[in-house]
Amino acid sequence: MPLVRTIALLLPAAVGLVALPAHAAKVDLALVLAVDVSESVDAEEYALQHEGIARAFEAAPLVDAIRGGRNGAIDVLVMEWSDRDKQVVTVDWTRVSDAASAGGFAAKVRASPRSSSGLTAIGDALAAAERALARLPDEAARRVIDISGDGMANIGPPPQQIRDQLVAEGITINGLAILKHEPWLDGYYDQNVVGGEGGFLMQVEDFPSFVAAMQQKLLNEVLAARPIRRAALSCRSRRLRCSRS
Repeated sequence: MPLVRTIALLLPAAVGLVALPAHAAKVDLALVLAVDVSESVDAEEYALQHEGIARAFEAAPLVDAIRGGRNGAIDVLVMEWSDRDKQVVTVDWTRVSDAASAGGFAAKVRASPRSSSGLTAIGDALAAAERALARLPDEAARRVIDISGDGMANIGPPPQQIRDQLVAEGITINGLAILKHEPWLDGYYDQNVVGGEGGFLMQVEDFPSFVAAMQQKLLNEVLAARPIRRAALSCRSRRLRCSRS
């Protein structure tokens, strides 16, 4: 074989080697925070949801829990959802490993504007969260979708159908049901939305309770990534309730 042809054949392989991505970092948890922004959520309630997430990541207990994991880091993403064609990533995958990175993530959450308003497509929201997990930049020990909402699905594929598909892929879905408009919503979330290993549901009576609920829920999710601490899961406020699937 002529030398020129030999070089030509080897060149694509060499280019391929150069193009290979660096070895992915390991994190204890990949978490999609799927936030309901349907038309039943007014501007004040929307702000409370954002503030709940931001404050949770600024709180020392959550940062300490993240740092105490096997890999000392998590990846987290915020996705707002409402109608069938309205699922928007407002804060993309962010690696949180200490107070500085947690504070930076909180700042991004506060700075992001509302992306939509529409009907309540929970099934589509779960499918969009799965797509976000598919482009996760790191290797995660656990993959969790944390979905919050104040109403039952009224459009799109049945949530339980998408839920079952995701659980079969090893993804855990946790729920935060806000009971302001539909007092029975916790039962609906429990039967149709929550699932997977260690999956759990928290319920709050109204939006003002969301801040405390989100802080407790995120702490639960991080600690659940460390089996030795499973007994630490709890919901202690009179306005918060918690159940395990």
